[in-house]
Amino acid sequence: MDVSVQRRMASELLKCGIERVWIDPEQLDRVKMAMSKDDIRVLIKEGVIKKKQKKGISSARVKKLKEQRKKGRRRGPGSRRGAAGARTPPKEKWMSTIRALRKTLKQLRDEGKIDRTVYRKLYRMAKGGAFRSRGHLFLYMKEHELLK
Repeated sequence: MDVSVQRRMASELLKCGIERVWIDPEQLDRVKMAMSKDDIRVLIKEGVIKKKQKKGISSARVKKLKEQRKKGRRRGPGSRRGAAGARTPPKEKWMSTIRALRKTLKQLRDEGKIDRTVYRKLYRMAKGGAFRSRGHLFLYMKEHELLK
């Protein structure tokens, strides 16, 4: 049954495209008899003609990937773009390292495990980049017997 005129009128009334107009297949004869916009309005009110939902883009796959990345998956060498210094700038790496070292040195000094002169010496060494990490600092102190 050709209801293209009614479909067009319904699309104008529903403020959507012609493709989004749904017509009840069992009520096609009633829709065919509708000649004016008022008739179409009545059919819309009765639920014979409806507006279909818009087709969206599912974000399920994106959410799944984000969850995996949160867990640490998909971050291997094959997924990396740019140099190591582009992913975490050298300055940021330095800042996190030096802050950890200085915090540790202050803690050791306040607890009395190292004296002020040793603290100052190690502080200056840390500033000069002598230690890679806290572990490296402790190793140096153990080897040179600086811990009390």
